[in-house]
Amino acid sequence: MIIPIKITEKAETEIRNIIETKNIPKDYFLRVGVKGGGCGGMSYALGFDKPKEADEKMEINGIPVLIEKRHVMFLMGMNIDFYEGEDARGFTFVNSDLPKRHDL
Repeated sequence: MIIPIKITEKAETEIRNIIETKNIPKDYFLRVGVKGGGCGGMSYALGFDKPKEADEKMEINGIPVLIEKRHVMFLMGMNIDFYEGEDARGFTFVNSDLPKRHDL
C-alpha cells in the first residue's frame, strides 16, 4: 500500500503528546480527512476515531492512521506539519508535490 501522507517530526511529536496527555483510547487512530471542495478549495481535518468500514488503515512512524478511502486521492503528497509561533499554533497541511513559491 502506498502511504499518501507524511508526518513531519514536529507534527509527530505533537500527535504523540496529544495521545498521552488527552487520554486518547488505545483503540483509536489518528483520522486524516478532507472537507469541502467548493470555491475555497479543500480544508483538511485531523482527529481521533475508531476505524470504519470505508477506511484505509495504515501506520506512519508508529502512529496508527485512518483515511477514508474516498479521501486518499485528495491527500496524496500531503505533509502534515506542526507550526508554533507567536501569532499561531497548530497543524498545517502542505502539498509537497506543488512547486514552492520560489520555484515558480
